[in-house]
Amino acid sequence: MKRIFSGSPFEPKIAYCRAVVAGGFAFVSGTTGIDPQGPAEQSAADQCRLALSRVAAALEEAGTGLGKAVRVTYYMADFADFESCWPVLQEHFAETPPAATVIEAKLIDPAMKIEIEVTAAL
Repeated sequence: MKRIFSGSPFEPKIAYCRAVVAGGFAFVSGTTGIDPQGPAEQSAADQCRLALSRVAAALEEAGTGLGKAVRVTYYMADFADFESCWPVLQEHFAETPPAATVIEAKLIDPAMKIEIEVTAAL
């Protein structure tokens, strides 16, 4: 088993890591797309794009990629924002779409609009 850490200050506080590689799969923890250097108000699509880039980096470190994603869960602070993310999802998953679920949920920070969790084959 391999554990992948992103360097987030929350990893040691909450006792988790960005991803775990085990049993032929990479399991990426829920990942948000807030850019602390970005504008105060960031669109759901922008957050989706940044979250997927963070997920892709973890998958790369695990030895796989978004093209091998088999399962994705999207947590939306407001389900109405999900449609604005569809073009971003098309950019990343159109050729190899994974099984997916969308859940409306209260996220840890009110500025967060989307959190993405991915499982990918190695």
